[in-house]
Amino acid sequence: MRHRTLGGLRVSAVGLGVMPLSIEGAPDEARALATVHAALDAGVTLLDTADSYHLPGAEPGHNERLVARALATYGGDTGDVLVATKGGRGRPADGSWTVNGSPLRLKAAAEASLKRLGLEAIGLYQLHKPDPDVPFEDSVGALRELLDAGTIRLAGVSNTTADQIRRAHAILGDRLVSVQNRYSPAVRDSEPELRLCAELGLAFLPWSPLGGISRSSLDGPGGGSSGGSSGGLSDGPSGGPGAAARDRFGAFHAVAREHGVSPQRVALAWLSRRSPTVIPIPGASRPATARDSAAAADLVLSAEDLARLGP
Repeated sequence: MRHRTLGGLRVSAVGLGVMPLSIEGAPDEARALATVHAALDAGVTLLDTADSYHLPGAEPGHNERLVARALATYGGDTGDVLVATKGGRGRPADGSWTVNGSPLRLKAAAEASLKRLGLEAIGLYQLHKPDPDVPFEDSVGALRELLDAGTIRLAGVSNTTADQIRRAHAILGDRLVSVQNRYSPAVRDSEPELRLCAELGLAFLPWSPLGGISRSSLDGPGGGSSGGSSGGLSDGPSGGPGAAARDRFGAFHAVAREHGVSPQRVALAWLSRRSPTVIPIPGASRPATARDSAAAADLVLSAEDLARLGP
């Protein structure tokens, strides 16, 4: 497993988004734990979760408790595993995703996450999404207070614009270490944020990194990435079939065939080449998928491959 730097820490070049193990279509607990253990066996040392990763209307923190059980029952060393969690969103019974970035809510959520994870301090705590009803500086200020209190060791922001990243950096300085935005073969509108992260030395953690790439045979129904990989080659921002979509994403499948690997592995390797600060966090719902994603860290794409996959 190759490694990259996140806040001065050495972490695996590919992480694991644990979200699919707690939301709709999640596997049973035995397979869920086996999936996390398979990722750890493959050298993954970055696990991404959130307090809102649970079934609609259920008690917050299911995914965090699952991560804690997975680490506690793992037979190997977990001392170098960085657990990243997020606060500021909720999942009511109607299945929607709410936003609450008030400082009081964030600080209470972080304390609850810390208790569920059973850690001395949360390794990386991220504002899940800016709340339009709360001044952004107030939400980031709560992260600063959590850092000062020792509740969290490192801070990050998610679903943010370049301007918001700069504002967060002005408040947190080098204690801001990561940005988690959507980025994939199909969704590339966070290019400005990716470039800014490289400029500031922040890790860029793309969520839903397999958007646009169809599921491989490694995933059955219910499989996919954190946030969901697309179900077909024609999927993309337009959501419709057509020659343009087939051409756009077909290159990932063609390169995969030539390397004898899955198109998902090619997509993750392509993401890693976008910037030295990129650390993809694909999800998985079965051990085979977790192992395949982790193997992307060692897949070397040629200049010709990258040219075919697009800028």
